[in-house]
Order: sequence, then structure tokens, then C-alpha cells
Amino acid sequence: MADKREYRTEELAGQAGITVRTLRFYRERKLLAPPRREGRIAWYDDHHLARLRTIAALLERGHTLTGIAELADALDHGRDVADLIGVGGPTEEEPIRLTPEELAARFEGQVTPENLAAALELGYLGTDGDEIVHISRRLLDVSSALVREGIPLAEVLAAGARVRAHADALADLFTTLILRHATESDLPRLRPLARSVVEAELSLALDRRLRKGTEGTDGTEGTEGASGEA
Repeated sequence: MADKREYRTEELAGQAGITVRTLRFYRERKLLAPPRREGRIAWYDDHHLARLRTIAALLERGHTLTGIAELADALDHGRDVADLIGVGGPTEEEPIRLTPEELAARFEGQVTPENLAAALELGYLGTDGDEIVHISRRLLDVSSALVREGIPLAEVLAAGARVRAHADALADLFTTLILRHATESDLPRLRPLARSVVEAELSLALDRRLRKGTEGTDGTEGTEGASGEA
């Protein structure tokens, strides 16, 4: 395994394409973690370099230094990847790793400290060094697709919290049903059946909702007040 590389101040600034003065300014703004000190010499490592490149990318996307500092603080205080996915990891959902700038590109202009904190609180995001880990590639793709359709990320996350509560209730219902007639060891094998029931019922519910919307707009079915009664 290669030794961890370290940089003096001037070398790190050169690698990041900034001046030493800018590097020190970022340190004063607490955008960078403190370096390792050896006497009067400050030693930086690849984590500092990655953070500087992230700052540059976010500045190019229109984020302010204040906003970047708030984002960095939220990430630095978020749960790490071990807490996020547990020792065994998820059995079906595939986690995905992103840099902060890649996350910003997915949700153009909407990766705010508030939205980041909400995603961390939901358990969608965790951190692993300089990388962000999303618990589910599928959820990330759906969330970014909804945002591209014009739905604010804050509302997508709020909906996700409500869905989480319903999903937990459905998981409890299924688990209780199975354990009444089988053992806990049967749960992984029967898990796909629970998912299929939920997917089918949601599909049918959407059908009913779409029909209701159509009936309300074509005038063929009764809406409020359609019968003429007070």
C-alpha cells in the first residue's frame, strides 16, 4: 500500500491551482481541516487537496464561500458510512459514492445546507473521508429525476420522510404476518413477496388516483356539488 502523500503549504497551493494567500484564507474561514504540524512546518495531505478541488468546483457552480462553509460543516458533522449502511450493508439497494461537486451537479443549485441536513437526517447520505455515500442509487436517481421535473428538492425530501414512515409500517406488518406462521430465517426468502405486494398495490392506487383525476375534469362523474343538492 502506498504511503499517504503530504504537502507543504506552497506545494498544496500549487497542486490545487491557488495562491498560498488563498489557501490561508480558506483555513481562516474553516473550509479546511487544520494541517499536521511538525515544528513550524504545516503538512497537508490528499484530503486537504480533495477539499480544495471541491471548493473550486462549487465556486464554479455559483456557490458562495459562506454556503460552501455551511455545506462542509454539515458533512463534517454527518453520520459516517459505517453508521449509514451498517456492518452488513443493504441487501438489495446499491450505495453510490459521490464527491460533493458531483452531488451538486445532480441537484443543480439545490444542495443547500438545509437540504443536506435533511438528507443526512433521513439517512440518505453519509460520509466516508472526502466522499459522500448515498444509501441507494435507485433513490438518488429518482430524486434527481423529480428535481429535473421542477419539483424542489426540499419537497422531495419531505415526501421521502413521509414515505419512510409508511414503509416502516408496511415492513412491520409483513414481518408480523410472517412470524405468526414461520420463523425469522424465512424473512429474507419471502422479502421479494412483500415488495411485490407493495409495488402492485401502489400501481393500483395510482390507477385509481388517475381515474379520479380524469373523472373530475371530463364532467362525466360527480364532483363536489355536482348533484345540485345543498
